[in-house]
Formats: sequence, structure tokens, C-alpha cells
Amino acid sequence: MRIIFVRHGEPDYKNDTLTEKGWREAELLAERICKWNVTDFYCSPLGRAKDTASCTLNKMNRTAKTLDWVQEFSYFINDPVTGRCGVPWDFVPSFWSSDPLMFSKENWVNSDVMKQNPVIAKKYPEVCSNLDNLLETYGYVREQNFYRMPDKEEVFITSTVSPDNMGHINNQVCSDKEPVIVIFCHLGAICIMLSHLLNIPFPLLTHGFFLPTTSLTILATEERWSNEAYFRVQAMGDVHHLLNGGEPLSDAGYFTASFQG
Repeated sequence: MRIIFVRHGEPDYKNDTLTEKGWREAELLAERICKWNVTDFYCSPLGRAKDTASCTLNKMNRTAKTLDWVQEFSYFINDPVTGRCGVPWDFVPSFWSSDPLMFSKENWVNSDVMKQNPVIAKKYPEVCSNLDNLLETYGYVREQNFYRMPDKEEVFITSTVSPDNMGHINNQVCSDKEPVIVIFCHLGAICIMLSHLLNIPFPLLTHGFFLPTTSLTILATEERWSNEAYFRVQAMGDVHHLLNGGEPLSDAGYFTASFQG
């Protein structure tokens, strides 16, 4: 199975839509996605995600199912260092990294700054549960910290390269029947879902990785032992459709200048 997360185009947050540049980004993205064999499309209910998706959906004559739980994880807190009121990330390094709870996959929601807004501790497991329910419709059932495919035939692959190290790859070839889903949403929402899929604390993702506008984060399940599966990232924040199209990367959501190479 493949999951492809798409961050929306450069946002006009005031009007919950895209800037003129954001629409150009979305059109370049559509040119890329329209070549894929996508099983299902999903989308956040927020305007900037729906507008981004519309370029692809119109080009492919497809529709997307709206998922309320993939809207941005914007449950506001008051930052005790900077004084800002906003999303529950973008903290200064000395603040967030000094709290051991921020390094806990489950307990980051119990840090003092997060407990300012009780909705955070409620919404995080809700997103995780809804994601698992969605994946179960494709045959992937959460079991502790990995997934199992109870209806799939068992396979046993010990390595990707033969013992003689001559480069013979024995990976299974993905068939057209393998589901590929595309989810148009938001930076924070993507990091919440990645946190659950990869068992990485949310604060480490939001502070350690930047996902440019219309970037793609691509995961596939490695299914090499019995009927077990684990999602692994092939690409994170990929924007070569923008670079190939001569469209500069946006700095939206970044505290430094984006590398344009």
C-alpha cells in the first residue's frame, strides 16, 4: 500500500484559499499526479486544501472524499516564550527540547504547554483512531506499533540483495491491485499522521522537518515477513514538480529561506 500526503499550496490564510502562486503550484502538482494510478483521493474540509485538490481532481475527472479529521491540527496554545497565540508547535529550541515529555510518542500531549488546550489531548488519539479505521478498509489492521494484513498471503523476504552481493533484488513487484491513496491536507495534520504511522513523537516531526507547499510525502508498506507491514517513507517534502516547472519554493511555515536547488 502507498499513502501520499500532499500539503496544500501556498495559502491565503485570511480567506482560506490559495495565493496566486499557490494556484500555480497546484496546477503543476496536478500535472504530476494525473499520471498516477490512484485508488482513492481524500481531502481536508478547509478551503486551501480543497482548492489545491481541485486542480488534480478536475484534470482527472475524479472526486475526493472529505475527511474532517485531516483538517489542520490548529488547536491553539499560548507560547510562554514568544507570547504568540497559535498552533501547538513552532516553539523555540531551548523551550521544547528541555521537556522530556516532548520526546514521548504518546505523552507529548501531557506537557504543560499542551495542557493549556485540553482539546489537543482529545484530538490526537481521535486522528490516530480515524487513520487506523481508514487503513483497515484497505486491509491493514493496527497491532500495537505495526500493521497486519490478515487477508493477505504470507511472504518471507530476508533481504533486498542476494548473499553474493551482486545486486539481485528480490523485492516483490507492486501490482496494480495495491491501493494508492492521496490525502490533501496540512503540515501539522501530516505530521500527526506520520507520528502515528512511524511511532515518532509529533514535536520531533514539526520541529525537525519542513514540508513545502504542494510537497509530497510518500510512504509505502514493507510487507516482507509473514503478513506484517510497516510504513516507510520513500520521500518527504518532495517538490520536484515545482522545480521542474520553474516555480520557486514558498517559505510558508518556515523560519528560514527555502533552498531552491
